[in-house]
Formats: sequence, C-alpha cells, structure tokens
Amino acid sequence: MHPPRRLWWPARVPLRWKIAALAAATACLVALAVGVLVHVWTAMDVRDRAEMEATNTVYSAMDVYRRTGTLAGGAELDPAELPTALRHPADGDRRVAYDGRVEGNLGPSVWGAQRVGGPGSPVLAVRINMSPQLHDLRRLDASMAVASLVSLAAALPLAVYGAGLVARRLRRVAETAARISAGDLDARTGSALGHARGRDEVTDIAATVDLMADSLGRRLRIERQFTADVAHELRTPVGGLLAATDLLPPGETEDLLRARVRDLRGLVEDLLEISRLDAGAEAPVRARVPLAAVVAEAVARTGLDAEVSVTEAPQAPQAPTVESVETVETDPRRLERIVGNLVVNAHRHGRTPVRVTVEGRTVVVRDHGPGFPADLLLDGPRRFRTGAAERGAGHGLGLTIALGQARVLGAELRLENAPDGGAVATLRLPR
Repeated sequence: MHPPRRLWWPARVPLRWKIAALAAATACLVALAVGVLVHVWTAMDVRDRAEMEATNTVYSAMDVYRRTGTLAGGAELDPAELPTALRHPADGDRRVAYDGRVEGNLGPSVWGAQRVGGPGSPVLAVRINMSPQLHDLRRLDASMAVASLVSLAAALPLAVYGAGLVARRLRRVAETAARISAGDLDARTGSALGHARGRDEVTDIAATVDLMADSLGRRLRIERQFTADVAHELRTPVGGLLAATDLLPPGETEDLLRARVRDLRGLVEDLLEISRLDAGAEAPVRARVPLAAVVAEAVARTGLDAEVSVTEAPQAPQAPTVESVETVETDPRRLERIVGNLVVNAHRHGRTPVRVTVEGRTVVVRDHGPGFPADLLLDGPRRFRTGAAERGAGHGLGLTIALGQARVLGAELRLENAPDGGAVATLRLPR
C-alpha cells in the first residue's frame, strides 16, 4: 500500500510571502462571496421584475380583449409554447411561470396567463423575454470579475509590503536574539525597531528579548564579580600556604604538598586572568617580533614534548615586501600564553605526537587524541569542564583563557577535529 502523496511545499517560505498569500486568498474568497451574492440577488430581482411585468401585461391585454376583442401587448390565445403549468388556470386566476427553454433568439422567459371566460374558454398568455436582462447580468458578472482582479492586483503589493514590514521587524528581533546567544549581551532590539510604531505583538516580543538580555547581563556580571572577588581573596591564603611549605622538612610529603599548592595558585591566577578578560580590562602591548621564535619559546616554556615546524606561506607575485613574513606586530606575552595553553591542553586531553606548525601568520597546534567533544565544538569551551571522561582531569580554563587572549589580540582561534583523528587548534593573527 503506497503512502499518501503530499502536496509539494518549499522547505522554507519567508513569512512575508505566507502573509501575502493568506491576504490574497482572503481577498479572493471575499470577492467570490460578494460576486455570488450580487449575482443571486440580481438574478432574483430580474425574475421578480419579469414576473411583475408579465402580470401587468396580462391584466392590460385581458382588459383590451374583453372590451374590443383584439389581442394587444403581444398576447396570444392558447399558444403552443405555453408551459403545461399554465394551460388550465382556474377561472379568473392570473398566473405566471418561468420557462427556461431557449428557442432561436428567445432565451429564458416568464409567461403570464389567464382564462378568458368560463371553463373551456381559451387562455390568454403573454411571454416576457428575459434575454436582455440576463445579458446585462452576464455583463455585470464580467465587470465584477475584472474589478476583483484589479483590486487583487492592487492589494497584493500592499499586502506584500505590509507583511515585509512585520517580517523585517521580526527578523531584527531574531538577529538580536542570535547576537545575545552568541555572547553579545549589549545587543538590544529597541534601537532597531524604534519607539514610534505603537505597541503590538512584535514590540512585546522585542521587549521580552531586551528584558531577557538585561537579566542575563546582570547575572553574568554578578557571577564575574563573584569569581573575581573569590580569586582575589584566595591570593593571600594561597601565598601563605606556599610560604609555609618552605618550612616543611624535605621529603615526599613536602614535594606533594608544594605541587598541590602551586596548582592551587595557578588556578587562582587563571581565575583572576579570566576576570580581567571578562571585564575588558586587558589591553595588548604590541611589538614587532619573529613569530616562529615566539612560538618556539612558548613551547619550550611548557616543558612538554612538541614538534615545532615552520612553513613559509605562499606570497603573491607582486606582494609588498615592507614586512617580513616571519615578523608580526603583536603582544608576545599574550601570544606565548595562547600557544602554551594550547600545547598543554593537547598533552593533557589528547595524545602524542603534538605538532605545532607556523605558516605565515597562522599557528596550528594538533594532537592525535580523541579530538574535541561535540558540545565544545558547538558551544565553545566551558569553564571548569574538560569534556568527555576519557580526556582526562583538569579545571578546564586553558582554552577559555586562550580564546579570551585571542580576542584581545584581535586574532581568530578556531577549534576543530582533523578528518583522520585528533584535535586541531588554529590561531590566525591579524595584519
């Protein structure tokens, strides 16, 4: 048994065209309903007038016939075309009947009939031809159809334009919501929609989106301030703990405690750095430095095994040679921080070999582990979350800091997985 066929409909139809199609369909239905009502009313009026004319004509013709014995007003005695219903009227009964037959030039007609005398006397009948009135009715129908089409042609662009205004406002609200979801909590819909349009459902949606952004912004500021306060308050006791470890006698316990205190101090420093990045308090101190040398120094500072290779980027035949390919203008301290965090993350959550490639203004760090989790690629790194369990332990701030420092430098940091396995982090420095 075959499934029922579905009518074809595009996967995505703009709202303006849906509203315009609905308005056009409504206008067609209204025009059709009005046309049918006018046609029916006019046809009934034409028939009523014809019946009234037939009755009056029979009355006048009967009066003339009884006084003079002659037939007037087109009257006939017992005509052959007389409908059966009028062949035997009662004495003195004046009756009318509709005849829809078309004969030659005569179209539908209305007959009026009355018996001349007593029983058995002939029937005087009058035929009223309705062809002219029906012709006028057809002309009226055609005129209404043309007027409806003209009105629809004039109204459809207006409907498209009006629907476009609504769709444009909704699109602006959607774009603002998308910017908010991407992290731009300063985006608002009020300036895009204006305040002089009156209040309707679109302005209600826009106001709700603005209220949501305000609420999210307040909560985020509170959380950032809390993180900064906690990190600042922890610096003093952590420093005291680190100093206290110097008083312990050398041994395995002292080494273990010192390592843990250093990890705690590193976490506090990372939290303070993230707080400064969130607050926009970081500004780069730029200098012209050799990119390959800075990257090699950053990898060496991690103390981890990573292969560093330099590939010269292809140059255009007429490219200017004012600036060397290996030299960039950037903040070397922040660049080292980014590269170091990427290398540490590759060793901590991936597998060796870890390769660092420098090509032009691009730095690529790749490992050969399970790759970045799908939620990280979709939503970006989350604080204090390392991804899947197989990616190892850690507080999960390295990639967050790397992304924040990249934004300060105006660089682009892209996270993706290689087709043959492994995580790939690509840093592109601006010109």
